Amino acid sequence: MKSILLASAFALTAASGAFAAEKYTLDSSHSQVVFSYNHLGFSTTYGMFSGFEGEIMFDEADPAASSVTVSMPVKSMFTGWEQRDGHFMSGDFFGAEDGDLVTFTSTGIEVTGDNTAKITGDLSMNDVTKSVVLDATLNKADTHPMASKPWLGFDATTTLLRSDFGVGAFAPAVSDEVEVRISVEAQKAE
Repeated sequence: MKSILLASAFALTAASGAFAAEKYTLDSSHSQVVFSYNHLGFSTTYGMFSGFEGEIMFDEADPAASSVTVSMPVKSMFTGWEQRDGHFMSGDFFGAEDGDLVTFTSTGIEVTGDNTAKITGDLSMNDVTKSVVLDATLNKADTHPMASKPWLGFDATTTLLRSDFGVGAFAPAVSDEVEVRISVEAQKAE
C-alpha cells in the first residue's frame, strides 16, 4: 500500500516539477462533516454541516509539513428535523447569527502509518477555541478521472465534548460526548 501511495505522490508532484506543499481547495459538493450523539439512552441522533470552505497545503514528500484550514457556517447545520435545527440555533445551544462560523486550523501533523496521521488543530466554535486531534486517513491521491487534475480524498474522526464549547445544554440526558466523522475531497488549486 505504501508503494502505491508513494508512487501516486511522486506522479502528482513530478508533474509540478517540485517536491513542495501544493494548495488544494475543498470540493464542498463531496465533503461532509457528520456528528452524532446519544439521546436519553434511546437513540443515536445524527446531524451534518455543509457549505464549508477550506484548503489543504499538501506536501507529498513530507506529509507532516502539510496543513489544513476549514470553515463552515453554523447555520448550515442540518439534523433532518426543522424544529431541532431551530433549537440548536437558539440560545440554549449556539445562539447562532448569520456569519457565525465553525473553523479548524491545523497546528501539527504526526504521520502514524502509510496513509494515516493525527492532525492536531484549533477548533473554534461558539466563541471558544480548543485544541483537538483528528485521526485522519488519506483515501486516495490521484488524478480525478473527470476533472483531469490532481485530487485528494481524506476521512477523519474525533470525539468532542459539547460542554468544552459552551453548547452542553441538557447533558447528560443529551450526551455531552459527540462523535464527529469527516470526509472530504480536495482539488489542486489553479
